[in-house]
Amino acid sequence: MVARFLFEVMDYQFIVNSIPLYVKAMELTLILSFWGILFSIVLGCICAMVDYFKIPVLKTVVKVYVEISRNTPLLIQLFFLYYGLTQFGVRLEGETCAIIGLTFLGGSYMAEALRSGLDAVHKTQVESGLSIGLTNWQLMRYIILPQACAVAVPSFAANVIFLLKETSVVSAIALADLMFVAKDLIGMYYRTSEALLMLVVAYLIILLPISILFSYLEGRLRQHGLGSGNI
Repeated sequence: MVARFLFEVMDYQFIVNSIPLYVKAMELTLILSFWGILFSIVLGCICAMVDYFKIPVLKTVVKVYVEISRNTPLLIQLFFLYYGLTQFGVRLEGETCAIIGLTFLGGSYMAEALRSGLDAVHKTQVESGLSIGLTNWQLMRYIILPQACAVAVPSFAANVIFLLKETSVVSAIALADLMFVAKDLIGMYYRTSEALLMLVVAYLIILLPISILFSYLEGRLRQHGLGSGNI
């Protein structure tokens, strides 16, 4: 049954002709993902630091942001950025909205990942660093952050893959990403199986190397006694 589907039903000429469209869509998906993930890591680090040092007022702001971000779908956030802001005279390009949306959503998850890593660093190590005269910056740079990041690697990896998959909703604001191309081909040519197969393959090409890379990195950290949470 499967063999018949693959060799008799599938139109491979259509698939070959569609490859350039998917390659271009993959480029857009990777660009949006790169900037969205990069900015979400930066935002997440800032939020985690605010929470770790218990900075007044800002800690409350971060808590409110995390709750809003984690409890609203990315699609709703994109609609607000792309359509809602026009009611206030603010018009943003689709790519800009996608990057801001991914950053807003991903920042809260990255913050929680790093916060759990920071909490895993034993207080005695902090006290030992202070006792030998390290400044707060040196303490954070040489003792706390390296261990916190090692513990947070699995969560970071899961968040990166999560944000890459979340790019599939940016087609809702007329961006020609992978999902947009697949739906477009289905609508024009009614080749549902071929379009969806190419969509699955495209995401596998993007996600599998990243998943393997993070798995390798996590394994290396475990070999060196890091990343297990027993710091």
